[in-house]
Amino acid sequence: MLRHLRSRLISGVLASISLLTAVGCYGFSGGGFPPAIRTVAVLPFDNLTPEPTLTQQISAAVRDAVENRLGLRQAGEEQADALVRGSITRYEPDLPVAYTGSATASTVTVTRRLVQITVSVEIVDQKSNRTLWQRSGLTVEGDYEQGQEADGRRKALDRLVVNIVEGAQSQW
Repeated sequence: MLRHLRSRLISGVLASISLLTAVGCYGFSGGGFPPAIRTVAVLPFDNLTPEPTLTQQISAAVRDAVENRLGLRQAGEEQADALVRGSITRYEPDLPVAYTGSATASTVTVTRRLVQITVSVEIVDQKSNRTLWQRSGLTVEGDYEQGQEADGRRKALDRLVVNIVEGAQSQW
């Protein structure tokens, strides 16, 4: 049994070294964009909803993602290699998804709710005016307990960032 554990440990270490070597060779600079794309400007998203704070929250989350997850540096709109722009088309902060109640009391209590955010996003190579990635009608959700809408919004924003990063990386 000790021999079996030692063999598995050695295999795991070798696999980790192999993975680290591969990562070191390829790197993650630019997150899968063409080599000429090194800087980005995230423009404020147009907000077509009645929730004014969404513009700032979504712009900040996307800005953080393109810098930290895609490896692009922030730049002003005129100097940036790429632009990220979009619009927030729908915000539903209070969709009931889980209930409790009894048939005899004829009362129902909502125990879980959902935030839904729908956006359209585009990443454009500014020099060639070519769209690098775009997605219209991207809907993300975040569930939360009664009175904790901020938690649901945070989860939805996290999912939005994941969708944008994965979508942008999948193009190249």
